[in-house]
Amino acid sequence: MRILRQVARLLFAVTAIGWLPLPAHAIGPEPAPLAQPVELTVGYVKVGHLAPIILVADELKKLGVNLKLVEFVRYADARTALLAGSLDVASVGPADLAISLAQGSTNVVGLMGVGSSPKYVIGRNGVKFESWSDLKGKKIAIAPGSAVWFQFAATLVENGVPYNSFEAVNIQGGGANFDQALKKGEVDGLVTWEPFESIPVMDGYGFFAKGLEYGSSKAVGAELGMFMTTKQAIDGKRAALERFVWVYLAKEEELGKSPAAFAGAYAQLTGMAPEVAAQAAKIIKLGEVISPDQIKRQAKGFADLGVIQKDVSEEIDAHWDGSFVDKALGK
Repeated sequence: MRILRQVARLLFAVTAIGWLPLPAHAIGPEPAPLAQPVELTVGYVKVGHLAPIILVADELKKLGVNLKLVEFVRYADARTALLAGSLDVASVGPADLAISLAQGSTNVVGLMGVGSSPKYVIGRNGVKFESWSDLKGKKIAIAPGSAVWFQFAATLVENGVPYNSFEAVNIQGGGANFDQALKKGEVDGLVTWEPFESIPVMDGYGFFAKGLEYGSSKAVGAELGMFMTTKQAIDGKRAALERFVWVYLAKEEELGKSPAAFAGAYAQLTGMAPEVAAQAAKIIKLGEVISPDQIKRQAKGFADLGVIQKDVSEEIDAHWDGSFVDKALGK
């Protein structure tokens, strides 16, 4: 693919810019209930770092916000629904703000990130993956253009690993297809997402290649997702959005203090077996590490790679509103 052939050359400039996580903060005072109830429609996907989403409805109701949750299979589907006006808020990927802007949808606004984690290549048992040089000649399952793929590609550049030193195998569909390919021996390793990283480990046919961590690239960072809204929602439902952000952050804080509670919410959201959810939850840290600067780097990198139509990095500041998080934190 043209995109894959250009990774090393075009990511070099982007990786030269450093990335640092944002510090965690305690939640501020609870906001007062709304005088009149407001319905807020939120799109989400069943991934562990969004576990707090299933715990917020009752708390929001007390604050005068009637939450309507709409499930999606992919971030891209939730993004499309938001752009179509079907949602007030959507859980999307870290690059989806830039993707939306590049598609001409100037109505979107980024609200906050949701979590981070280290990211490891998942190796098939019996295959050596101790250092980046061990990728040579291996078959690695990827999802080109995805958030995890971009993290992986950027990390390869930083470690001086040629992208063509291994065979990139494009896997279609959801994460379960990645695991099946590994289990059947069709690939040697995976670049995927939780809980599909932990499943091969728990089931005994894969392992975390701890020497091949790609979730801390300087160009991309470790953010797993984000919430995005629209200008119409901000103008018409600001108070409801403020309460949504406050309750969500409060639940993040609550789950962050209790590994057992986090694992339970993870299992409830995803339908995974409790033991798999507990394993997958161990490496996830709830709370945003995203920033406008990080999104700008992704915007430029994705445009250079041809994943999005144009470079919209200069537009990011006008479409990011950190005031909701600041207010929730009592700033």
